Amino acid sequence: MPDLRVLVVEDDPVAAEAHRTYVDRLPGFTCLGVAGTAARALHLLARGEVDLVLLDMNLPDGHGLDVVRRMRALGNQTDVVAVTSAREVAAVQAAARIGVVQYVLKPFAYETLRDRLTAYARQRKAAESGQVVADQDEVDRLLHPATVSSVPKGLAGSVLDRVVQLLGNREGWTAEEVAASLGTSRITARRYLEHLADQGQALRTQRYDGRSGRPKVEYSWVAES
Repeated sequence: MPDLRVLVVEDDPVAAEAHRTYVDRLPGFTCLGVAGTAARALHLLARGEVDLVLLDMNLPDGHGLDVVRRMRALGNQTDVVAVTSAREVAAVQAAARIGVVQYVLKPFAYETLRDRLTAYARQRKAAESGQVVADQDEVDRLLHPATVSSVPKGLAGSVLDRVVQLLGNREGWTAEEVAASLGTSRITARRYLEHLADQGQALRTQRYDGRSGRPKVEYSWVAES
């Protein structure tokens, strides 16, 4: 199966570059291009070379859902994964109604997008091979795909996403502060923070409080703005 060609639609240059990098790291996926506006996205989609769109909802010249509606009106059935900070239930439901296949909240760890795109690729391959469903349970899994987390051993994907959300909400967190927010031990919080730092998604700096003693390690989110 050839690589799936992905169009990243994101107006923020830092986030767009992060998403492009994520896609190119994934086996079986290739980033075909980046569009910063709805108009540019529709122009690139008109070429008919895109297999999947990673679509932000808030674009400078329109809403992401309007891009999908315009695509469908033009007969373009390319699959769409929403990658957005829009958390309104109405937005999630509207996306599902017009055929958005996945909805990923920003900010997120690389593993989150990896797991969802891997699940998408599996489902797409099964469809293209003519695979049939065995029972109602399998139908339910197809309509509501559950991703199997492949985060490093000892880490939980749900906790990792919570840590990412914290880092995205404020600049500069220590392990102690993250632990207090999550209700975990400092050692546990530090393991998640160190994983993100090792992946290049969090930046380690030193925090000096002006008092005597050793400085604390502070972590900031760098993969997205």
